[in-house]
Amino acid sequence: MPPTAPEPTPATALLPLGFIGLGTMGQPMALHLRRAGHPLTVYARNLARAEILVRAGAHAAVSPRGVAEAAGVVFLNLSDDAAVEAVLFGPEGLADGLPPEAVVVDMGTTSPGATRACAERLARQGVSLVDAPVSGGEAGARAATLSIMAGGPQAAFDRVLPLLQRLGASIVRVGESGAGQVAKACNQIVVSATLMGVAEAIGFARAQGVDPARVREALLGGFAYSRILEVHGQRMLMEEFEPGFKARLHQKDLGIVAAEAARLGLALPASALAGQLVNALVGGGDGELDSSALIRVLERLNGHRP
Repeated sequence: MPPTAPEPTPATALLPLGFIGLGTMGQPMALHLRRAGHPLTVYARNLARAEILVRAGAHAAVSPRGVAEAAGVVFLNLSDDAAVEAVLFGPEGLADGLPPEAVVVDMGTTSPGATRACAERLARQGVSLVDAPVSGGEAGARAATLSIMAGGPQAAFDRVLPLLQRLGASIVRVGESGAGQVAKACNQIVVSATLMGVAEAIGFARAQGVDPARVREALLGGFAYSRILEVHGQRMLMEEFEPGFKARLHQKDLGIVAAEAARLGLALPASALAGQLVNALVGGGDGELDSSALIRVLERLNGHRP
């Protein structure tokens, strides 16, 4: 059973909320907020994605501005910098309807620089931006057990914390605007390097004629243990790559890491190699698979058919 989220404080008990971005992650997250009793207004370019929320009692707006006019706190779960920019500042965007003291909570993964720029623009009209990217995949979104890494003003974070507690089991304010996105990039650095290690270990065991499932079982009991080895290692063994986190999204995240590394003049060789392998995975037509399908690229490199 997933942990039970704390009861919301009276200040947020009936706060009108908005949610934009009802994809694989956003839809279950929005449902958690609605089922907690909050009046909820949603917007999705694909109206079919909003149907389950409407059946749960949410209102569907015809534009981001309509969401802003109905809610004091608006959650975003969008794919990239361009999508966030368009929803915030495009025609009929959120910024056209947000009142002073509103809070935007961006739970997608975008670049730290773009996040800081958006925060500065919103601050000029008295609106706070909390960047709160997540780790945990679709399963974590559905179970409300996500790890949430937040950046932004302390007062705004404190205001939305009871809402975030409806969505995640671990919530940490890392720092000011953009710090949450930096933490998410760090998460992807660690995940990518570990994915490569697990895939190489499974391939090495197979090449030696040793059962990789038994090797994984042994490693789970020692210092090599990780959630990647536990969860993604099993997916690799079973060749079951139904996405918890799609490879094309992993590619986008590693692109953010690469761009920030270039800007700062940082050598991140493990991340660069992981980025190339994920590029090959996506380029080979497997972008919709889980990123644990990275093992397929290594198999091809070593002359084995996936």
